[in-house]
Amino acid sequence: MHIGPYPLRNRLIVAPMAGVTDRPFRMLCKRLGAGHAVSEMITSNAMLYGSAKTRRRANFDGELAPVAVQIAGSDPAQMAEAARHNVAAGAQIIDINMGCPAKKVCNVLAGSALLQDEDRVKRILDAVVGAVDVPVTLKTRLGFKNGEENILRVAKLAEDAGIAALALHGRTREDMYNGAARYGLIAEVKRMLKIPVIANGDITTPQKAQQVLHETGADAIMIGRAAQGRPWIFREINHYLDTGTLLAAPRVSEIHAILIEHLQDHYDFHGEYSGCRIARKHIAWYTNGLHGANAFRQRMYVLETTTEQLAAVDAYFTELARQHERLTYQDETALAAA
Repeated sequence: MHIGPYPLRNRLIVAPMAGVTDRPFRMLCKRLGAGHAVSEMITSNAMLYGSAKTRRRANFDGELAPVAVQIAGSDPAQMAEAARHNVAAGAQIIDINMGCPAKKVCNVLAGSALLQDEDRVKRILDAVVGAVDVPVTLKTRLGFKNGEENILRVAKLAEDAGIAALALHGRTREDMYNGAARYGLIAEVKRMLKIPVIANGDITTPQKAQQVLHETGADAIMIGRAAQGRPWIFREINHYLDTGTLLAAPRVSEIHAILIEHLQDHYDFHGEYSGCRIARKHIAWYTNGLHGANAFRQRMYVLETTTEQLAAVDAYFTELARQHERLTYQDETALAAA
């Protein structure tokens, strides 16, 4: 699959997730099999360009190309300027957020709230595509409300505006993340458009990935929540799509090594204070379902330094390995559930 002139290594893309898909997480997912990743959303409000959070989100040092940056906002001129600003900072692909269902985003008429105003959608698409010489992609949902799904019209507006690829989550904003993702409209969009279509929503296993590709005819799939604490899901899906067989689950010792690597990069990127606090959710995701994880997390949550946190993680996994040296991740989660 290509996005504009950029060939992707495979059909697996890391979904943009606010507070999750920072540079360390994107780079780790790419190393573990993702063919592409999109940054967490960056505001189009120029007044916030200098904030520490926005500067971190716009830091792409050492990231594998192509670098894709997602921008969010509701004003066409601001969105166009945000696109130019991020391209100047190193972005090779600009992604427009019209899918975020968060209340604080929708309350300012950004994210999926834009789907209520197709004229504004068109003006934003035209403005951003016209502002930069790099490919522009769109991430969106089926519509704002159930029963009022307008994705077929929005998708046509996107293609006509020159959008290079469309990523589509199989829910409306009203759905949030509840219920099952619906793939029928994604298939209709794929049949209608000539540009690449990326299917998103509830892709949690290699088998589900193959099913969604088959049902939708999509050119690629985008994986978000299922990669939280399981960045190796990309190599598992790749292997299954290529061979039809399931890759062996990683050993607990490998998860230990992956998490330590992730945390060290994470701390370097975010610094002492933020690094320690943001890492807590990643550690919770990695250890979810493992033996003794609940008690470990309660102890870990009160640690205030990265040194203490890293040492606690190392000690926890070292003890797991001592007790169950040959167990895989799946074995250990099954044992903890028993």
